[in-house]
Amino acid sequence: MSRNTKINGLLLLLVAALAVLPLALGLGDHKEEPFAGADAEAETAITEIEPDYEPWFSPLYEPPSGEIESALFALQAALGAGVLAYYFGLRRGRRQGEERAAVRTEGGAPAPDVDKDA
Repeated sequence: MSRNTKINGLLLLLVAALAVLPLALGLGDHKEEPFAGADAEAETAITEIEPDYEPWFSPLYEPPSGEIESALFALQAALGAGVLAYYFGLRRGRRQGEERAAVRTEGGAPAPDVDKDA
């Protein structure tokens, strides 16, 4: 087993532990909503400090349920990941194209496929 495989396995195990341990240890059981988002936690803290606080702005769109809100958040995350993947793929493709073009101009013969893992 190579060193990279061991490191990747260890990182995967660490991520799984970070996801499972809070649930297994019962962290957040004392709260009404144990794993609420940071927005809900901030709102609770503000109302405890200043009960008469009124927000400056109201949301443009308030989803009818928490499930729809979660779905919209997941869609936003997926779109962001897609944009990043496209950008990095485009950069890699351009770099490989430039490398192949440089090899062709130097040697005069067509360059073999240098990177088979793409």
